[in-house]
Amino acid sequence: MRKREGISMRVHEYRFRSAAGAGMPLERWTGQPLLLVNTASECGFTPQYAKLQALW
Repeated sequence: MRKREGISMRVHEYRFRSAAGAGMPLERWTGQPLLLVNTASECGFTPQYAKLQALW
């Protein structure tokens, strides 16, 4: 992910790493609905995680 301190970035300017480790620029989904979810996959309080993964 790029870091630009003091400057607001648009969501599509961010890059993440996929589960496989490849770079994943969010600009690929420009013009489409985008849902970003921050989860704690090892947390015992995430029973809904399996349902969320099924959406992917």
